[in-house]
Amino acid sequence: MRLDKFLKVSRIIKRRTVAAEAADGGRVTINGRLAKPSAAVKEGDILEVTFGTHTARYEVLQVLESAGKAQAADMVRELPAEGKE
Repeated sequence: MRLDKFLKVSRIIKRRTVAAEAADGGRVTINGRLAKPSAAVKEGDILEVTFGTHTARYEVLQVLESAGKAQAADMVRELPAEGKE
């Protein structure tokens, strides 16, 4: 699945256009590499998303084409910030 769509479906970012802008702006990485909105996301990937001064890390647990609120919460697991494990 495309990164921008995954961020929206998993509800990490509420709108797909905002997700695409974040990726284009260099604020999203997949497994430590800067990612474009079209980058593929698969189970097991580690996403890092920078929101202002805060960076959140997520492990992708499952990829679903569409998800309700409860299913979206099961798509990712939030990880501790790098160096704070």
